[in-house]
Amino acid sequence: MSDLPKSVKIKEVGPREGFQFEKGAISVEDKISLVDALSETGVTSIEFTSFVSPKWVPQMADADQMVAGITRAPGVDYEAIWLNEAGLERAAKHRNTLALRPMFSVAGSDTFMRKNTNRSVDERLDELPGWAERYQKLGMDWLDVGVMAAFGCNYEGDVSPKQVVTTLQKVEQKANACGSRLGGIGLADTMGWANPLQIKRLVGAVRERWPGTPIKLHLHDTRALAIANVVAALEIGVDCFDSAVAGIGGCPFAAHKGAAGNVTTEDVVFLCQEMGVETGIDLDAMIAAGQLAEKVVGHPLPGKLKSGGNLAAYRERARA
Repeated sequence: MSDLPKSVKIKEVGPREGFQFEKGAISVEDKISLVDALSETGVTSIEFTSFVSPKWVPQMADADQMVAGITRAPGVDYEAIWLNEAGLERAAKHRNTLALRPMFSVAGSDTFMRKNTNRSVDERLDELPGWAERYQKLGMDWLDVGVMAAFGCNYEGDVSPKQVVTTLQKVEQKANACGSRLGGIGLADTMGWANPLQIKRLVGAVRERWPGTPIKLHLHDTRALAIANVVAALEIGVDCFDSAVAGIGGCPFAAHKGAAGNVTTEDVVFLCQEMGVETGIDLDAMIAAGQLAEKVVGHPLPGKLKSGGNLAAYRERARA
């Protein structure tokens, strides 16, 4: 029926995606408390802040304080994002404590690319040699490429697998021309257009062109299909996902109100548990982190397990 992976890697992106999306102020102490709680769940990667201009994203003005304040757990990579050279320089100053990776983002939609970065896809590609050079100076000769709006766009409509593959080919050609290579590929359903069939079609098209390249999925739950899309991805052996504790966050450039956040971490962990796929994450600890996230932001969050609970506990009770 399927080719489920034996285990999956889940990157927790809730603190970064969630805090930057919240409208009200959240104290550094509360932010740190959530990151520290997540550090104790068994998750091995946490993306917890952004080195971006506080003029545009005021919620991330405390990035340096966050890096200094969190309690690091063994075996956990702590990651951040940046959008320009200044942001990378700020992040690189914390290289001893941050897990830097040479990320380069593009989009399947020109309009969304402009909304998100103030430049077209082609203009973004023209910047690639400069980014490759900066990463090479930091000892990284590859690019981990993320494609935003890889399945569809509220501004431009459906995005075909051919469009995504063509964009990735352009990235690879430019990277190779300046001495870098294509690393991992991230496919993001930024505005919630994907369905399970689309997941299989796009992942299949990318694998056909780059059969040995790791693929990660970043699935927003805007139209309640994120968990179904995870199932579809698992069925074809995808073993790397971004997720957000309690479903915190959203996309501020998605052109509609109430844009949902990433697929919920504890819900994905529960799904994998029930399907026999290892995550290495303590589901009860992640549920507690989801409950804490709701307290930190001060309003209800969409994750289901923080209310529904771990089915393993009910099974244990029934056996007793």
